[in-house]
Amino acid sequence: MTDLSHWQPRPTPDHSPLPGRFVRLEALDPARHGDGLWQALQGPGHDARLWDYLPYGPFAERAPFEAWLAANAASRDPLFYAVVDLASGRATGLLSYLRITPKDGVIEIGHIAFGQPMQRTPGSTEAVWLLARHAFDDLGYRRLEWKCNAANTRSMRAAERLGFQYEGLFRQHMIVKGENRDTAWFSIIDGEWPGVRAGFERWLAVDNFDGEGRQRQSLEALRG
Repeated sequence: MTDLSHWQPRPTPDHSPLPGRFVRLEALDPARHGDGLWQALQGPGHDARLWDYLPYGPFAERAPFEAWLAANAASRDPLFYAVVDLASGRATGLLSYLRITPKDGVIEIGHIAFGQPMQRTPGSTEAVWLLARHAFDDLGYRRLEWKCNAANTRSMRAAERLGFQYEGLFRQHMIVKGENRDTAWFSIIDGEWPGVRAGFERWLAVDNFDGEGRQRQSLEALRG
């Protein structure tokens, strides 16, 4: 067994900006990010499936969307970040830390809502990488979790692609939007993190993308 007798609680994330090559994570601010997020998440051409497995949304009108953003911005657990695309300077998605447990060094990434322009781009991968790296390398957490509706195949695939290990199914875990939710649990633990981190770093490297911005090697291949 691992001796944790000298373990000390970890710091709580403090909303410091997290800069990357494609995106920057900033503390969610409805005044600064609201227009971009409304367009990305609810504007013309938005992903109609985005809200299917989230406990809120969609938002047919701007006022309830703004109230939702304001509540998220005021929250400290979940702790929300806007994802700002560095090329356009606009917020194109959001995500959060949640279930932040400093005494055990456990933290989760969730509430992921990436607009259509951000999906399947290097920036979407980098956004998760920035939170994962901050949790493990800066704050010293031991366990990073990802949970989703077991019917949400897109989230299940994303978790595995990003290096999270499937741990099992919590049956009838929640009632969401009047329906039963079985919850799939995934995690990365600190002993796995060096290999996962190396894969992210190789994948995000400049030479892994061609002139059209297409990946040369997949994240799974580079992590392996």
